[in-house]
Amino acid sequence: MTIIVTGGAGFIGSNFIFYLKKNHPDYRVVAFDALTYAGNRMTLMPLDGCEGFRFVCGDICDPYAVDRLLNEEKPDAIVNFAAESHVDRSIDTPDVFVKTNILGTATLLDACLKHGIARFHQISTDEVYGDLPLDSSTLFTEDTPLRASSPYSASKASADLLVQAYYRTYGLPVTISRSGNNYGAYQFPEKLIPLMIVKALKGETLPVYGDGKNVRDWLYVEDHCRAIDLILHHGTPGEIYNVGAHQEIRNIDLVRMLCQILAIDEARITFVADRKGHDLRYALDAAKLTAQLGWKPKTMFDTGLQKTVDWYLRHRSWWDAILTGAYRTAYEGG
Repeated sequence: MTIIVTGGAGFIGSNFIFYLKKNHPDYRVVAFDALTYAGNRMTLMPLDGCEGFRFVCGDICDPYAVDRLLNEEKPDAIVNFAAESHVDRSIDTPDVFVKTNILGTATLLDACLKHGIARFHQISTDEVYGDLPLDSSTLFTEDTPLRASSPYSASKASADLLVQAYYRTYGLPVTISRSGNNYGAYQFPEKLIPLMIVKALKGETLPVYGDGKNVRDWLYVEDHCRAIDLILHHGTPGEIYNVGAHQEIRNIDLVRMLCQILAIDEARITFVADRKGHDLRYALDAAKLTAQLGWKPKTMFDTGLQKTVDWYLRHRSWWDAILTGAYRTAYEGG
């Protein structure tokens, strides 16, 4: 089986590639990534020279590059991780998110139709549902109406609707998964957990938006990869699957946990002006995924957070290269 993983040099995409090569060693896996600021070619370097792996630098918004790749590889499936994903950046430059997340997805869908791809899987987010009250026990289900809050989530919701439309109109075999906040190895240090770890290790203050009471459902990236694998192989075409870990934590409590793990004085926590349109609470009901495919999260948050901190402690050269910009020139080729 040949699988093209778009956004393969990003956080979840690279973890998924490592997962595939470990659990399906006979598969051919092709990473396709434009290597924008969050795409790190260094992450995939351990696979260079491995049988059944190829890296291709290219943009999902470029129909010629996509068509050429599909002609060369004739894949059985495409898993689309490629996206602009940072909410703060979407507030500053929404046009970039519209181009990559919507037009890029449309380019991939058209190519899938042309080449008769057997499965297209779209990686989405719980943020397309909007948010929930802090004092609520309500969970998002796959039938919850879309109510995006930011340009990022609006662009992802639009992409999801396109994917569904290609199933309904053209019969393209698609699936969509929407997950909570991922954490783990290789996450770009603009996101909350790696940002706090890096700032703590550099002796800087730890900035927390607003009062820090916003709640997120945290999902260890390996659990997410396992869910995607199940959906890709056994999910029903046309269906959406929520991937939630039922591990809700307030931002301020998470940062305090990191302080404790790293032996950092909580006095270094500072509260900063809140993000525009900041969603209050995310929480996903993954009952459908559990009932249909037998998936359940295996990693408790305490365990996963400790493993994540340990990884960043052991791989300072990886995130140092990002902070200095060296990761942009560390690898020539691809």
